[in-house]
Amino acid sequence: MKRTSNFLPHAVTREDRPDGSLLLRSEYDLGPVTERTGDWLHRWAEEAPERVFLAERSGAGWREESYAATLQQVRAIAAALLARGMGADTPILIMSGNGVDHGLLSLAAQYAGVPTVPVAEQYSLIHGAHGRLRHAIELVRPKMAYVVDADQYGEALKLDALEGVEIVATRTGGADVTAFADLLKGDAGIDVDAGFAKVTPDTVAKILMTSGSTSNPKGVLTTQRMMCVNQTQLADSLPFLRARPPRIVDWLPWNHVFGGSHNFNMMLANGGSFYIDDGKPVKGLFDRTVENLSMVTGSLVFNVPMGFAMLLEALEKDAGLRQRFFEELDMIFYAGASLPQEVWSGFETMAMEIKGEVPLMTSSWGLTETAPATMIQQEPTESSGVVGVPMTGVTLKLIPDDDMRCEVRVKGPNVMPGYFEDPQKTAEAFDEEGYFITGDAMVFVDKDDINKGMRFDGRISEDFKLLTGTWVRAAGLRIEMLSTLAPLAADLVVTGQDKNEIGVMIFPNREAIEAAGFTLEEDGGALVCPQLLSDIHHRLNERAGRVSGSSTRVVRAIVLAEPPSLTDAEITAKGNLNFRKVLTRRADLLERLYDDAASGIAKL
Repeated sequence: MKRTSNFLPHAVTREDRPDGSLLLRSEYDLGPVTERTGDWLHRWAEEAPERVFLAERSGAGWREESYAATLQQVRAIAAALLARGMGADTPILIMSGNGVDHGLLSLAAQYAGVPTVPVAEQYSLIHGAHGRLRHAIELVRPKMAYVVDADQYGEALKLDALEGVEIVATRTGGADVTAFADLLKGDAGIDVDAGFAKVTPDTVAKILMTSGSTSNPKGVLTTQRMMCVNQTQLADSLPFLRARPPRIVDWLPWNHVFGGSHNFNMMLANGGSFYIDDGKPVKGLFDRTVENLSMVTGSLVFNVPMGFAMLLEALEKDAGLRQRFFEELDMIFYAGASLPQEVWSGFETMAMEIKGEVPLMTSSWGLTETAPATMIQQEPTESSGVVGVPMTGVTLKLIPDDDMRCEVRVKGPNVMPGYFEDPQKTAEAFDEEGYFITGDAMVFVDKDDINKGMRFDGRISEDFKLLTGTWVRAAGLRIEMLSTLAPLAADLVVTGQDKNEIGVMIFPNREAIEAAGFTLEEDGGALVCPQLLSDIHHRLNERAGRVSGSSTRVVRAIVLAEPPSLTDAEITAKGNLNFRKVLTRRADLLERLYDDAASGIAKL
């Protein structure tokens, strides 16, 4: 199968240290780094003033903002912020999701040296999640907060934690708030150039909230340097970014580092165009994504595995969309989990039919604290799940815990200086050599050839022991079980800590289950259906014949009736399961899973 030739081969050096740790570095040099995001905006407003930078749906078409218009509006908003006396100590809380005005305000704040704090829109729109919103407000103490619609966000805006905070809204409704249009008027008495000149690589551009899956969310100090360096690292690894301006149609949320820093800044740094997809890969909203793609397609596509599975199905049904989707496509980039191999193969087949070659199909690895990209699979590979090699300017410190698996630590200019007003957590986050302790594990694809890259192998903290003392690598097992139970399982939690056997608690894909003709009934928080449980039992039994050892053999399963709750922190704003919270909140169902006399479970 012909794969794209537009890539940079892996080239990694390895240093074996006396303490058993390994250091990995790229042999390529880090390219030139811009000092501030505003410099990118100035460059493209001069070189390509009429090119679309940001766009969102407006009626039957798009509201499109060119680079020149974006710069003009950003400078006006920056003047309005500086006129209010805002600076490094007066953050702006952004409570709404992706939108052109959200993007303009973020860039203007960065231009003026004012940190923004984007939070998940669900925290404002779901009453039960207001506690998380309150935590963010009380942590960062914003001077301003932005929402797209004051009526829609009205309940959240009444929180006492926002008392004294200036509220800005694009659509003010009947609320007594500042209109976003007023910020666009700027302030003629402000020297915007002087304000911009004070912004340095060390200026904090954002305070990004961690998911809070193991503790209260922390605020990651994200500097101009981190974001600018990371885009150089990405362009060093992906030469087609510099060869022609990229274009994306993307839904990934801007409160998360992947959507809001990685993807947003990739367009800005390389003079690209960002079309905001107001659809999502969930039932009832994905049709909007398909509609948007029928109007504009990208040269790069980013998504989570579920999104790619839904997209593949849509492309199979529409030959015209399939042609437009692939004809200028340089890269398919998945994130969040390993892409199922059948989905991977489906995209390969389509690409060959349309283009005669497969674009770069890839992923990378990083965290909020690393801006995020730190490792990337920058050359073609045959299968999903590989996160590649260190990017330019990064040193990986690998601490082996067995023959193949390593704990990963990171040092580089894309790593955060620390957590907002939390010196203790900051100190705990770095080892004695200054490496950031990620808590993630990796394995080499081929331990005899480091240029084959590495695979993500879960969080160290997610591993557990059975009563026998056998370690269970929960993250890798979860991914395998999702494949085994596809498409019946939307997600699952691996169980077995301090038990004799491994089990799984399954969040069902109801649409797929109903399409299979299974009739579901709820029984005490579990879904009970003899045919469904028989199907799961058959799959577990078939898999058991292919694996050996108690560390990988899944013996029992239960199907959960209630989806994961954002209100009760079972799922993070990024869409990731909080495994500990699920197990704690559903302790009765966990107990039922291990009761051999209980009904509604599948057991080998």
